[in-house]
Amino acid sequence: MSMKHAQPHFSQSQVTEMMKRLFDLTPSEIRSLPSYDDQNFHVVSAEGGEYVLKIMNSEDSKNYVLIEMQTYAMSVLHENGLPAQTVVPTTSGQLMSLEETDCGCGPQKYLVRLMTYLPGTTVSKVPLTPQLLYEIGKTAARMDKILHKMEHPHLGVLQRENFRWSLSNIPLLEGYIHLLDGEPLQEVVKSVIHQYKTSVIPKRSNFRECINHGDFNELNVLVQPEGDGHRISGILDFGDMNTGYFIHELAIAIMYMMTIHPEPVDVGGPVLAGWESVLPLNEAEKDCLYVLVLSRFCQSLVLARHSVMLHPENEEYLMITSRRGIHVLHRLWELGKEQVEKVWFQSAAQFSDKK
Repeated sequence: MSMKHAQPHFSQSQVTEMMKRLFDLTPSEIRSLPSYDDQNFHVVSAEGGEYVLKIMNSEDSKNYVLIEMQTYAMSVLHENGLPAQTVVPTTSGQLMSLEETDCGCGPQKYLVRLMTYLPGTTVSKVPLTPQLLYEIGKTAARMDKILHKMEHPHLGVLQRENFRWSLSNIPLLEGYIHLLDGEPLQEVVKSVIHQYKTSVIPKRSNFRECINHGDFNELNVLVQPEGDGHRISGILDFGDMNTGYFIHELAIAIMYMMTIHPEPVDVGGPVLAGWESVLPLNEAEKDCLYVLVLSRFCQSLVLARHSVMLHPENEEYLMITSRRGIHVLHRLWELGKEQVEKVWFQSAAQFSDKK
């Protein structure tokens, strides 16, 4: 089943009915929130309180244990002082409810969760100061450290073997590379995959394992004004959680912040300094950081192209990040590993000295 068919299309009256029946809450205001293949609503209740009602697409709704694991991870982070959403139980004490309805393609089952609402604006909408980038690196490291200590009988469900968004699975991109036929980008992607196979895979045994959030991007980090700058007020979207390595999370955070910064190469230093204030890198991790950041760019660009084929109606949205990403990837590739690492590691050291 394609994601398009699996996407829920609940009406506001259905949302009102569910809120009353499942949570004994009366919505006074319901606003649709953007989502790629689920359905999210910001709900203000007459009883006083703001929530996000999340309705999963019918395909992901089948992965009950995986969703349960993601929900548990959010609560663990929240208990440990990080701003993650928590789930509001139904009146019967359930964290999720499986709702069956026909959204236009026959009766389907959709997992419904009510979450606490986190205030703030996405980090994509505020100036990325070095201090904020430092906080982003620090928060990402704290998050993975907490997730690494998490205990749960179903942790194994996070070992997502052929999950194409895992940085452990860069060679899977070879199956999509034909989508770039005739573009200069194809040669860069091929070269990065080759670098990954020859320089990252042999060193992977020295990486420290953990559980990754896996999508620490500019739309999944919320901030609020504080003093002269901003503080992080929310971490969203645990749908890409998987077992991986600490260094993967750092590479992902650097890559996404580069896509929204006017001087992308300058992003690495402060994020790295923030990360290392919690988790200093070992030699193997340092040596692979550059190729891992480039690898995430390749994943993002190639898989966006794949998504455009499946959802041509979303092309404009999907290609916004892509156009910027292609430019940044070419720039990083032209500068080369030695030059980029020099900028990152020197500015990280200077940043840490000031702390």
